[in-house]
Amino acid sequence: MRGRPGLYKSPAQLRLMVAPGLITAASLAAVRAAVRAGVTTLELDAIAEATIRAAGGIPNFMKEPGYSHTLCTSVNDEVVHGVPGGRVLAPGDIVSVDSGAEFEGWNGDAAMTIVVPDPSRVDLVARRRALSDATEHALWAGIAALATARRLNEIGGAIEDAVESRGSYGILEDYVGHGIGRSMHEEPPVFNYRVRGAGPDVKPGLVVAIEPMVTAGSIQTHVRGDGWTVATDDGLDAAHWEHSIAVHADGIWVLTAEDGGAAGLASFGIIPVPVA
Repeated sequence: MRGRPGLYKSPAQLRLMVAPGLITAASLAAVRAAVRAGVTTLELDAIAEATIRAAGGIPNFMKEPGYSHTLCTSVNDEVVHGVPGGRVLAPGDIVSVDSGAEFEGWNGDAAMTIVVPDPSRVDLVARRRALSDATEHALWAGIAALATARRLNEIGGAIEDAVESRGSYGILEDYVGHGIGRSMHEEPPVFNYRVRGAGPDVKPGLVVAIEPMVTAGSIQTHVRGDGWTVATDDGLDAAHWEHSIAVHADGIWVLTAEDGGAAGLASFGIIPVPVA
């Protein structure tokens, strides 16, 4: 369910969103350091939860009705919403990790994709890294577009162009980004592909989670028997990258990146400005 508060936050509210963004970033950094062949997705979930709670936050995924984990861990042909459990990561696996934290009533949400090293299958690892890299590139292209866009749906065109520049990949249409604030999922939707409508104005106070979900083949998916995990129909790989970004009077700031997005935006000529 999407919350329906106003689309635009006040400067004071934007400042309150900095902490949950950084806590979310810390949880993903801790998971990244722990990903290796032999670790279970449930062990990664415990690491993320401990990181969030140590910072005074609450895993906000746990507030979704019926969901009891900190992360979503989606492996190989799983695109999003994979449920952590006893699955052991194997060499060469591509795993997308989605995390979120609530702090003092405000939310952060971010995701990353990692390919587990496998020296024995160089070609497989290279293909999966190319898919992840294309998805991450598209995320940063979308964020860079947000910095100059007048209307929100310009972001989808930038993401689509970025994905197409990297190869013959598919962009999921059934799942999109979203606004974020008091609720983890708020209006407006943030499309990862071109749409006909212009969308809301991009102006100070807008906070959105941009999250391209890209497949190596078809964009047709299904939900597995657990009621959560979204997997590709053709069994081909998928990748997912996400950040939460604030638009304010002086520019944009990636709330879920420790550097505010400076490294990711550098090649686009965009310099993020901290929320003041």
